[in-house]
Order: sequence, then C-alpha cells, then structure tokens
Amino acid sequence: MSETKCGYAAIIGRPNVGKSTLMNHLIGQKIAITSEKPQTTRNRIETVYTDESGQIIFLDTPGMIHETRNKLGEYMMEVSIGTLSDADVVLWLVEPSSYVGEEDKNIIRALGKVKTPVLLVINKIDTLGREAVAHIMDNWKSQYSFADVIPVSGLKAVNLDTLRDAIFKYLPYGPLLYDEETLTDQPMRAIAAEVIREKALRLLSDEIPHGIAVTIERYHEREDGVTEIEASIICEKESHKGIVIGKGGSMLKKIGSAARYDLEKMTGGHVYLKLFVKVRAHWRDNPQMLKNYGYVRKEK
Repeated sequence: MSETKCGYAAIIGRPNVGKSTLMNHLIGQKIAITSEKPQTTRNRIETVYTDESGQIIFLDTPGMIHETRNKLGEYMMEVSIGTLSDADVVLWLVEPSSYVGEEDKNIIRALGKVKTPVLLVINKIDTLGREAVAHIMDNWKSQYSFADVIPVSGLKAVNLDTLRDAIFKYLPYGPLLYDEETLTDQPMRAIAAEVIREKALRLLSDEIPHGIAVTIERYHEREDGVTEIEASIICEKESHKGIVIGKGGSMLKKIGSAARYDLEKMTGGHVYLKLFVKVRAHWRDNPQMLKNYGYVRKEK
C-alpha cells in the first residue's frame, strides 16, 4: 500500500463566497481568478497541493446558482453538481453567519444525493469573535451531518493547515497523480484568458462582465523569453464593445496593462499583449459558441 494519500477535494458554495480566494491560499499561489462580481468562476479548475502527506487536487467550481437564465448558467450549474460525485471530499464554503438561506437549502438537497463526506468551511472568521464563531458552528451543525466543521480565514490564512489535515483524512492512499512541481491542470494559454477576463471583470461596469468571454488567438513563447499573446474579448452588444474599448481605447489599455502585469509575474519574463474586442450576439445561449470558448464539461 502506498504511504501517501492522493485525491480530489471539491470546493462548493454560493456565488461570490470566496471559493477561488480560499483555493489560491490553500495551494500557496494565485491560479484561479477572483473578483467581487458573482459568476467569476465559470469552469472547473484543478489546482494541486503536494507535501509529505501526499497530494490534494482541489476542484474549484462555479457558484451553485439554481435559477439559470441562459445555457452558460445551465452549464455552470451542471459543472458544480457533477463535481460533487467526482470528489473524494467536498468543502462547502459559507459566510460567517447563522442565517441559512434558500440557496443554502438547495445545496443541502444536492449534497443529500451523494455519499461524499462534506467538510463545512466557515470563511472570514477574522471578522468575528470566538463566541460568535462557536454559535455559528453549532447552528450549521444542526442543518446537515457534516464530517467536520472548520472555521478559517482564506484571506488571512487562518486555520488552513487544520483544513488541509482534515482533507487528507478523507483521501484514499495512492500514488501522486501530478508531478510535485505541478500547480494546476490549466495550460498557460487558458490561464492567460482567465487573467484577462479577471481584469475586465474588475474594471468594467456591472452589467457587462456576465456577457464577456476571452479567447486566445495566438500564444507564442519566443526564444528570447518574450511571450506574445493576442486575445479577443467577446461581448454580446455593439454598445458593450464601445464600453470595453473606452474613449480613445482607454479602457482596453487599462485591461491590457493590468493583465500584462500579472502575466509577467506568472511567466517570469516580458509579455507582449494585444487585445481585440468582438461582438457575438447571444453567445451565452449558443451551444457551439460555448464550446468554442472553452465551456465544455470535463470529466474526472
């Protein structure tokens, strides 16, 4: 029998609860994009944490939205629900509150359909006192039969070692599935597209980000260490195109500059980034376009 453990830990929760931020801190490096806007994560992203105990493969998923307005929303919900049965253990991330809303009850019903052990992870405990945290933990324990309840702060890195130890407890023994140096299953081409989308999400007005996608038209690593990237920001309306570009190209320059900064940190070299903006009406309801833009259900 192998002395190391290796398996899958799915991170689920309502939209905008901090799943991607927690995962980035658990592996010690930013891989998944983050923003204040819901539906930031659209695809299932695998990231890898390796130590002497073995390997945890985290599955970051879209927020669990039960009212979908288009085929993209249906796809995101399918990804979230499908990941529950793929995982060896589920991490359900919740806000530090005793309130259990209808969305939370929907998640409880979804969890009741699988046999996967569930760790309730109460995030942002740095904002509360010890008695308040204890009260919240007791209230949530009455809602579902959790394998464990662990309070953490993803942003402040509080209790993350305890959480990783709890995850390893429920993983099977076996050989590592990824090389020890691997941090994600995502190629740099896909990461680049997500970094650009993250900057657009953060800089654009609220009504536009849900309707954008990013495609990489060209990704070339030159011998002199410079990475050349040409990418298109896809939006649904001509009026949105003007906003994405901005007056005199100002907004597009802001998005490109912010994305280039992060990409140069990731690649360790200079990045030449050229951005275009294209209009593809109703792409979120077009199955072929969804597939072209990378929204395809990936099995474990």
